[in-house]
Amino acid sequence: MGTYRGTAEAAWRWVLDQVRYDDVVSIPAAVGEELDPEDRDGMYAGVGGLAHTLAEIRQVREWTAEERRLADAVAEQVRAGVDAATDWSFFGGLVSAIGVLTALDAPGSGAAVTKLLELSTPDGWAHEYYSPPRYQEGARPHDLTLGTAGVLLGAVWARRHRVEGAEKLAGVAAEILLAEREEAPGGLNWRAVPVRFCVVQREMPNFSHGLSGIAAAFALAGAEFERPDLVEAATAGAAHLVTLADTSDGGFRVPMRLPQLEELERFSYGWCQGPTGTSLLWPALRHAGVPEVAGVDVGEWRRRCLHSVRVSGLPERKYPGFWDNDGLCCGTAGVGDVLLDSGQHTDFALHLADVIVERAIPDGAGVCWRFTEHRNEDPLLPPGIGWMQGAAGIAGFLFHAARVAEGDTRSVPRMDTWWAR
Repeated sequence: MGTYRGTAEAAWRWVLDQVRYDDVVSIPAAVGEELDPEDRDGMYAGVGGLAHTLAEIRQVREWTAEERRLADAVAEQVRAGVDAATDWSFFGGLVSAIGVLTALDAPGSGAAVTKLLELSTPDGWAHEYYSPPRYQEGARPHDLTLGTAGVLLGAVWARRHRVEGAEKLAGVAAEILLAEREEAPGGLNWRAVPVRFCVVQREMPNFSHGLSGIAAAFALAGAEFERPDLVEAATAGAAHLVTLADTSDGGFRVPMRLPQLEELERFSYGWCQGPTGTSLLWPALRHAGVPEVAGVDVGEWRRRCLHSVRVSGLPERKYPGFWDNDGLCCGTAGVGDVLLDSGQHTDFALHLADVIVERAIPDGAGVCWRFTEHRNEDPLLPPGIGWMQGAAGIAGFLFHAARVAEGDTRSVPRMDTWWAR
């Protein structure tokens, strides 16, 4: 079995071999699959995400000339794209640009903040994903990944990097979110998309597209900008989330969707739609000075989230459709990375790193991973390349695991996890 760092370096070598320097710097979505041009610079699957792997590498060694060239090219391209940008989302647009540029210690975040303010409307920022026929024309999402909460969290991160205009942007985003609150059992609720825009009523309450991510953004903004009203909103949102959770075995897991779709699993366990991501709400509340929610210490709620992950059965692929992914977004690397940040279940996090090393597929001068879609005739998906669903993100986790295994428990601060230690 290879080492964490050795496998990380091999995966990164494979990623670097996919980078194209033509008129622009780019990577494919996966081997044999082109990335949509509008996603080229984003954190999720584009070259912007490579900035986070580079930030992990910088903790263990100096960048090579090739890596410095890549970092400079990505920063220049992302910065140059701000003025014409219309996508403003957390992983693919202007908020992504703030995360990428700060990860590379590059200037330009102020222009992204200014552009976000220019694109704002009285009830938020529209996104083409939330469009007919599933949503009414002009739908305004408010989740963390594609919505207003992502802008709020980006404003917090910008403020922590002393970017001009961050407080104004946070104020705009916060007021939009506050206006969309709904009274709910135990507290308050926020949907990814308000009811007035929805054709079908469905919620995804976990971190990526739902209440837990929105509440976390409120908590962090309340602490950063000294706004008790935002902390109160976060606490009320967390209180309602507790009423949605299954805590029957001493854990904490919230269904992926409400109401449940019969053809899908009730619970997931990753960063995006499971207790891994939802666990990040509780340290956000702790950071904001909230000691407990619904009579339970916020640290205990976090422990319960991680307990649910620990006993879920992952990373075993117990049956078709269960745990067919090793990426950061909804797979093994994302679970392991959050566990390392938490300082809890470190032995299990390193076990996940062992499994990822075992699943690595040699390819050329490096290694990659192939996830599974069991409903396809050929279930093996092509190897992904980028940060959230590809080898770049898995390499980042393995670099992190290598440091922890060697006694270095520091985490690289990122826009989506900096408060988790």
